[in-house]
Amino acid sequence: MRKLYFLLPGTDGKFACGGLWAELKALNLAQNFCSADVVTYRQREKDKLFLDDLLKEKNLSDVIFVISWGFDIAQLVAKLQKYNVVYHAHSAGYPFRLPASIPIVTVSRYTMGYWGEKSPNSLIYYLPNQISDEFKNLGRERDIDVLVQARKSSDYLIKELIPALQKRCKVLVVDSYIEDLPGLFNRAKVYLYDSADYWAQQGVSEGFGLQPMEALACGCQVFSSVNGGLADYLDPGFNCSKIAGYSQEYDVQRILKVIDSSVAFSSYEEFFAEYRAENIIKRFQIILDELNEFFDHKIQQPSNIKSLTKVRMAKLLAQKIYGKLRKKYFK
Repeated sequence: MRKLYFLLPGTDGKFACGGLWAELKALNLAQNFCSADVVTYRQREKDKLFLDDLLKEKNLSDVIFVISWGFDIAQLVAKLQKYNVVYHAHSAGYPFRLPASIPIVTVSRYTMGYWGEKSPNSLIYYLPNQISDEFKNLGRERDIDVLVQARKSSDYLIKELIPALQKRCKVLVVDSYIEDLPGLFNRAKVYLYDSADYWAQQGVSEGFGLQPMEALACGCQVFSSVNGGLADYLDPGFNCSKIAGYSQEYDVQRILKVIDSSVAFSSYEEFFAEYRAENIIKRFQIILDELNEFFDHKIQQPSNIKSLTKVRMAKLLAQKIYGKLRKKYFK
């Protein structure tokens, strides 16, 4: 089995974000059944391999480079074209295409569908992000009515809905790193998440959306947008409510109704099993076995399935139009 090298621009400071934490979790899960390490490529870090140094080695056929940082993918693909590379897709919408020689492992079914259209000749797999075991309902008394994390939140949420709610209930807005996030979720009755505007401005989409699931696992009632990968698991009316629904007044009405309800929200652990470590490790092993088999095959056989390029699409469209005209006028 080939060794996995997870390529990251860096692992601290300006690179700290949800995508980094998710990738490091994937690395830790992989280490349960194979050899895997971090390799940085923008900044050198103590006790970590650096990509330019690693590429000086003559034989790297026994490794797989896992790339994930969206804005760097095109550059990395060009740099690593003669090696075994896998794209770990967290989000969709970045302006690059991938050759069929690079398998794609997606974190959501939404992202899998996106790449199924963009790269129909690539091998594509689904490997969800992990929900850590500490995210669970502890059954504690909840002293926060509404919890909001400011990052990625829409202007509507921060500037309109929150001020309206603050007049009626206890609201906590968090705008910094929280060390004990499971503990905070266990103190809140309602968690609000609205990332649709944020991702639209970024020009890419929500690949998974970890926080609403973590909040659900801790027993919060969730009001959320359902853009991108959030639609994988959020089900308005059944396990959450859709935020920004028609009017601010209607949002306030629905949120206060939940806060005032004496019925506690119950989350079922079997729902979250798909996203826990045990299941992900099993899936990861199956995927990695197939990836190793594919890279063995690639050594002997070049790709020979025609890609859906713009030129080929135009040609196919022309053939379709010609076929219809021929059928109509030259029977």
